[in-house]
Amino acid sequence: MLGVVLALTVAARSSVHAQSADLVLCDRLAADPADPDKPADVKGTPEIAKADVATAIKFCRTASGGSRRALYQLGRAYAANGQGAEAVAAWRKAADKGSTSAMVELGVMYGTGAGVARDEAQARKLLERAAEAGNPRGVSNLAALSGGGGAPSDPVRARALLAKGAETNAEAQYQLGLMLSEGIGGAKDDVAARALFEKAAAQNHAGALERMGAFAQSGRGGPSDSGAAKAYYEKAAALGDEDAKKALERAKCPYVIKDKRGNVVTNLCF
Repeated sequence: MLGVVLALTVAARSSVHAQSADLVLCDRLAADPADPDKPADVKGTPEIAKADVATAIKFCRTASGGSRRALYQLGRAYAANGQGAEAVAAWRKAADKGSTSAMVELGVMYGTGAGVARDEAQARKLLERAAEAGNPRGVSNLAALSGGGGAPSDPVRARALLAKGAETNAEAQYQLGLMLSEGIGGAKDDVAARALFEKAAAQNHAGALERMGAFAQSGRGGPSDSGAAKAYYEKAAALGDEDAKKALERAKCPYVIKDKRGNVVTNLCF
């Protein structure tokens, strides 16, 4: 009898380890860097590599029985493989289990009509759930969901939701900083915007690094510092930010030569 119990215990432990290994591999290949469910020690990948798609589907599908994160990542893998219907099905299951990232994916799809019938009411419902749970992408997409004319549907509410997420999240800090710097949803406040960009930049947020470069260069919301601006731009450019790359090019070639019509002919560099 004791031998049977021991055998069952070993089998159970082996099953747990197998499931854990599947989730580890699913995370390694298909984790979303912006997913709030992602463990801090998992780097994530913005796009699943084509060579990894089949393997990601295999391990994420196995791990998805006990993990909403794996379900969401399975949807990402299906989407990367062009299996739209399967991706939607996985995201629906993940959203039902509380995955805010899956809610955002579905909300964007319903909002744009990409892969599903366009349904703005359903899109708003999903994005509101994600936003209220603190997902910054839910907030930013909810703000962009227009009721007509392309204007944010409720910038005041979006700003309030972002303020909640900005307590800890770099993307929320960046998005709220943009709203404050442009006076969207409330008063314009360059000082507060710069403080938020600085917090997000400290977490290597590319967009925030670029904004800090611009603010430091112009002295907006704080002191002007060309050396700091260049350093911010370089960090942002290294992370792939195109605006930062252009800013560095402009710094190298600041003198613009135009023709009689005012068209740019070339730049003088030094």
